[in-house]
Amino acid sequence: MSPHRRVVCLALCLLAATSGCKKEAPSPAGSEGAPPKPSDSKPTIGLVLGLGGRGDHAFNDSALRGLELWAAGLQYTQGGYQQASDPDRPSPLGITPIVLQSRVAEDYEPNLQLLAEQQVSLAMGVGFMLENAVEEVARKNPKLPFLLVDSPLLDAKGRPLSLPNVRTVVFREEEGCFLAGALAGLVTKTGRVGMVGGMEIPLVKRYEAGFRAGVAATNPKATVLVNYTGSFTDFALGKQVGQDLLLKNTDVLFAAAGVDGLGAIQAVKEASDAGRSVYVIGVDSDPSHLAPQAVLSAVLKRVDLVVYEAIRDQRQGRLTGGNLSLGLKEGGIGLAPVRLDFQGKAEALRTVDALKARIISGELKVPTSPGASSP
Repeated sequence: MSPHRRVVCLALCLLAATSGCKKEAPSPAGSEGAPPKPSDSKPTIGLVLGLGGRGDHAFNDSALRGLELWAAGLQYTQGGYQQASDPDRPSPLGITPIVLQSRVAEDYEPNLQLLAEQQVSLAMGVGFMLENAVEEVARKNPKLPFLLVDSPLLDAKGRPLSLPNVRTVVFREEEGCFLAGALAGLVTKTGRVGMVGGMEIPLVKRYEAGFRAGVAATNPKATVLVNYTGSFTDFALGKQVGQDLLLKNTDVLFAAAGVDGLGAIQAVKEASDAGRSVYVIGVDSDPSHLAPQAVLSAVLKRVDLVVYEAIRDQRQGRLTGGNLSLGLKEGGIGLAPVRLDFQGKAEALRTVDALKARIISGELKVPTSPGASSP
């Protein structure tokens, strides 16, 4: 078994121990929880969510935005789907969404197989932990196209492999995290910034590597404190870890921990409400609405765009297998708008923009492991 697969298996065991077993049924337009109607003339596109699911304000919600709001032109509510009125969304693609929630990691493969049995036009899995499940189901259903977001397919030795019916997309998260760290280094007044990580796995270590390097680039004397929760689904634990870091006089936190990260955001919000000058930077989606007075920015992972473009390509007959890597240059990674005011904001944003340009040009290479240095 490859080191990658050993890490994934360990992560699956840990997540299974902290999750329930309820499964969200297929959810076509207008009737969340019911299977697709045979008479529906629109092609169906299926999505298997990662743990954390709908409402994580991050990775899964970004994928849902690409599928439901953008591709289907629908807004999900507890009563089902309604036509969306968002004028800024891309053109709808005339599809019916089917969403399956995975309550435990063991749900991934049967959920994907269920999509195949529902004869969807495209089956999608979001999250690196779906890698094994996507590979297994894609091999069993070679005529069905698949999208796997956040991981390549890997062979037994941990080397990337390709299947003709699977498009995989990975992100160079460290590039966006570098900009987040650079911003944190410019904003901190205490000279101490923190990061709340989820599971201590290679993917999240790339977040740490980029963030540390960014802080060092703009504030080499600053101290970076990093704590991992060992989870992606424990709000209370994320809040506790966030509070612990705030007690250590950090004034900017980087929350990169899924649902645990939402807890860290809440910790910063409460500290801000109590009068402290503290900030938080999110990941995957912009969480500004959760704490408008405390969210500084977020490292955006454009899962919404990846999902939408895969559906568009499938509808146009242009969806092919293969591996894609997206970073700042390709628009797959970005930094959310900085809406809060702080002393020296204009100069700080100019500095961050200049660093972004150097990364895009290739002049600046961002490290992918903590302890490595940028040139």
